[in-house]
Amino acid sequence: MTQSAIGTHKLDLDTPALCIDLDRMESNITRMAAFMKERGKQWRPHQKCHKTPAIAQKQLAAGAIGVTCAKVSEAEVMAAGGVRDILIANMIVGRPKVERVAGLCHHADPIVAIDHFAQAEPLAAVCKERGVAPRVILEVNIGLDRVGVRPGVDTLELAQAVDKLEGVRLVGIMGYEGHLLQVADQDEKRQKIHDAMNVLCHCRDLMTKSGLDCSIVSAGGTGSYQVTSDCDGITELQAGGGIFADPMYVQKCALQDHEYALTVLATVVSRPSLNQAVLDAGRKSQHPDFTMPLVKGFPETTVKRVSAEHCELNLEGPARDLKIGDKVELIVGYADFTTVMHDYFYGFRNERLEVVWPILGRGKLQ
Repeated sequence: MTQSAIGTHKLDLDTPALCIDLDRMESNITRMAAFMKERGKQWRPHQKCHKTPAIAQKQLAAGAIGVTCAKVSEAEVMAAGGVRDILIANMIVGRPKVERVAGLCHHADPIVAIDHFAQAEPLAAVCKERGVAPRVILEVNIGLDRVGVRPGVDTLELAQAVDKLEGVRLVGIMGYEGHLLQVADQDEKRQKIHDAMNVLCHCRDLMTKSGLDCSIVSAGGTGSYQVTSDCDGITELQAGGGIFADPMYVQKCALQDHEYALTVLATVVSRPSLNQAVLDAGRKSQHPDFTMPLVKGFPETTVKRVSAEHCELNLEGPARDLKIGDKVELIVGYADFTTVMHDYFYGFRNERLEVVWPILGRGKLQ
C-alpha cells in the first residue's frame, strides 16, 4: 500500500499490517525525553525497535542528542536520513566494516564501541589513512557477561592504549545492565542497577584521574532506564523501545507510565469453535517467543498458539462474536524482532492512516 492510501480507515487496511498509534508513540517519546531531562541525562535512543529515520527524527525533535545502532549498515541508514550523532554500540571487526566507518565519518559524527585493542588498532589505522578520526568508547562488562572489557585495571589499560592511537578519539565508556531488567523485586532491582552503575563510574574515575577523556558514560535499556536515570555519573541513556512500550517491557520489566503503541492488524480467517478464532498473522508477521502478543480490545481473550501463518485465539466474552473477515489488532509482544519482518509502518491517528514509513533499516545486518 502506498501513500495514495492516506486517509484510509484502519479496518480497511489489508492484513497483516504493522500499525503505529501515532498519538501514543509521540506521547511515549515526549515522556521518555522529559523523564531523562528532568534527571540531567541525555537521550541517545537505540533504533533497533523501529529502524526508521523518520521516527528517529521525532526523537531528536523531542530532545534526543542522537541515536544508537547495532550495525554499521544501520548507522548508514540513519546518516542518510539526516541523523549525525550515531553510536554504533557493537564491536566493528573486519576491513570492509572499518572502511565503511571511515566513509561514514564524512556524513555523520559516529561513535564506535570497542572492548579490545584488536578492534581499535585496525580501525585507527584505516581512519588515519582516510584522514578522519571517529570517536570511540570502551564497553565495560558490568555483569551481563556478554561483551565488554573487565572493569578496573583492564579498562584503564585498554583506555590508555587506545588513547595513544592516531585515527580515533577516546571519549568515554558504556555498559549495559541487561541482566537486571527482569529482576522482579523492585527494591532489589534498583540496588543492583545502582551497584552496576557504580562499577561503570569507578572506571570513569580511573580514566579521568589518568588524564583521559571520559565525558560520555552511556548505559540504560528500556527495561531499566527509569532506574538508571537516577544513577549519578551516567551521562546518557540508550533506552529506545519505550516508544512502543512492548508488553515485554511492561509485564516483565515493570516499565511504568507508557502506552502500548505498536500492533499487528490481522483478519479472522477461521472460526473452528465458539471459543476459538484463527488469524492470518503468524510467526512471519510477529515474534511471540519473548512475550506473547495481547489482543487489543479483548482483555479476556488470549493467544493460544502461533504457527508460521496463523495465530490461534482462545476467545472469552464479547470476542466470541467475532466473525470470519473481522479485523483484530494484536499488541506486539516485542517490537525488535517483529519490526524486521515488515517493509512498512502504517501510522494512524484517530483510526485514519496518516503516514506510511518504509522501514529502511530492515535487513541491515552488516
